[in-house]
Amino acid sequence: MKRKTRGAGAQADGTENSYTGPAWRDRAGRAARRRKRIRTGVAVVIVAAGVVTLAVNPGDMRSKLPGLAGGDAVAKPLPAETAAPGSAPADETFPAAPTLKEPFAGSPALRYADGAAGLVPPEAKAVGRLSKDEVADVLRKARDLLVDANLNPRTLRGERPAAALDLVDPLQPGTRQDLEAWLAKPGREHDPLQLFTRFDPREARPAGDVVKTRGRMTFKEGQDGALVIHSDYTFVYPVVRAAQGASEVTRTVVRRVVDFEVNDPERFRATPGKLALTRYNSDFGNTACEVYDGFLHPRFADGRSGPMTSGPEVDPYDRSKELSEDEAGHCGTVSRI
Repeated sequence: MKRKTRGAGAQADGTENSYTGPAWRDRAGRAARRRKRIRTGVAVVIVAAGVVTLAVNPGDMRSKLPGLAGGDAVAKPLPAETAAPGSAPADETFPAAPTLKEPFAGSPALRYADGAAGLVPPEAKAVGRLSKDEVADVLRKARDLLVDANLNPRTLRGERPAAALDLVDPLQPGTRQDLEAWLAKPGREHDPLQLFTRFDPREARPAGDVVKTRGRMTFKEGQDGALVIHSDYTFVYPVVRAAQGASEVTRTVVRRVVDFEVNDPERFRATPGKLALTRYNSDFGNTACEVYDGFLHPRFADGRSGPMTSGPEVDPYDRSKELSEDEAGHCGTVSRI
């Protein structure tokens, strides 16, 4: 799949934005973006044909591995991620394949946090003109946007992510308007999946109440005292076909890198309490390629026939590598889901 990265401040036709009054910060104009779809291939059919649903207790961050000698063993949740890991995670191998009761068995997501519990803002401190409490408030809003965009059940079933949209600065040139237009009429060059996780409810539905999450958020002072926030999270979604009585469950893995910026409204065109999106990148593991209807389309074991993609094999759980612009435009094959 081809991806296009549009530089901040540029219109769709390549011209620059212009305004009267205080100028919008150039680097925080239209957010640059990219995405990559990684479909499943033959290897995943063999390894993950038995992939099934979610944990039944959303409040319990522990996942148990049944059937081990001496009784149940507990996979301890991972400590919070504070930096990029040095390598891809190992599989949880007991049991090797998940069951309806233990949907994340055999997956690194077994030890991930549940839902919003995995999106923990760092401890705040004063940045530029913003006090410690003001920075904490901005970090919470960035988290709230990510939660509504990627974890809200209404968003996941294709409804309008109202809370996330409301947090986007309406004064940022084109960005809020773009997102609204993409949701209303998805297409190849205007796909809401670039920021929002959505499944077609006629095709697939969540296989429970838990989405596993793993990642980190950082912040720093940018140019002219701006607060710059960088977020990098992986979301693991178990899903089942929408048909009543469907029992086969698979997983789609989404990694998102979203950067925010908050500028001084007395010096720049910015709305107090709102966030500017300066960049958003995404990779999708286990979804159909070359489909631009605004939804993720998980591939199930009985529906993975068809031509193989030409892109490289990718591990969607590998958080040790940055999302690379050099890989733009490719569909690959996931090594596991």
